[in-house]
Amino acid sequence: MALPTNTVTTYQAIGNREDLSDMIYRIDPTDTPFMSGVDKEKASAVNHEWQTQALAPASNANAQLEGDDPTANALVPTVRLGNLCQISYKMAQVSGTQQAVDHAGRDNELAYQEMLRGLELKRDIETILVGSNQAKLAGATTTPRKTASVLSWIVSNTSKGTAGGAADPAAADGTGTRTDGTQLAFTEVRLKTVLSSIWTNGGKPGTIMTGAFNKQVFSTFTGRSTAIEEAKSKKIVASVDAYESDFGKLKVVANRFQRPRDVLVLEMDKWAVAYLNGRNMISIPLAKTGDSERRQVLAEYALVARNEKASGGVFDNTTS
Repeated sequence: MALPTNTVTTYQAIGNREDLSDMIYRIDPTDTPFMSGVDKEKASAVNHEWQTQALAPASNANAQLEGDDPTANALVPTVRLGNLCQISYKMAQVSGTQQAVDHAGRDNELAYQEMLRGLELKRDIETILVGSNQAKLAGATTTPRKTASVLSWIVSNTSKGTAGGAADPAAADGTGTRTDGTQLAFTEVRLKTVLSSIWTNGGKPGTIMTGAFNKQVFSTFTGRSTAIEEAKSKKIVASVDAYESDFGKLKVVANRFQRPRDVLVLEMDKWAVAYLNGRNMISIPLAKTGDSERRQVLAEYALVARNEKASGGVFDNTTS
């Protein structure tokens, strides 16, 4: 076959309208399971503080004389803890021309860019809270403040590498960091050790948070050593989303933003994010200095470890 002479085709035609879908597609993940799962508090100062209380140890010698004249028991004082508010922000800037022209997939370019920066900021904060080994830092005029991350608080209930200098932070006060050790396999035995320690200390964790590789390792633990095939639904079930331990049932959640080598065992209501008054994911119009508009999307926040003995971690796991 041959094209007849002088037939107009799309190859030569001028003026064909473009076909641009009015949708914009993103695959970058924006789920932040730690931030979404913990409480939110208000902070009224840069150094946000709270207290913990411990009871006296249980005694098997509490037998008293009849008619005794008792004296007060020894005082167990509260412990005062604190964390510093860290400032994190993203900035969007759009020229006047770009704001004025017609757009595909969004009506307002500046609002669209603000939305993207907000999603990016959430991912940054999640990474700072659970994906960084960060101690609190007071900062100065040339150094930004930093809030202590989850890894800086967990001390009491851990399983870690046996070589390479592995060590927990020196104290559960946010001033130190973990010392990573030689990596070893994540096993159910190690997890059970941490769960037992948390229970002994009084905790009731409900969430196990892992990276991708160790989420798959978790799915091979006892009770799911082989995949289950459901013939009627033509579905193979090879994952574990809940773990029924000797000390209660826990959700198993994969978190893209935590360190892959860590498995966190958390009592979520014993953690919170405190936002400084009026500084919770706000959009601030910046001064106009030319033919463009600018918005700063900002949060000022501190991680609150209400009582780290309620949580724990299996650390220094292999990741491949």
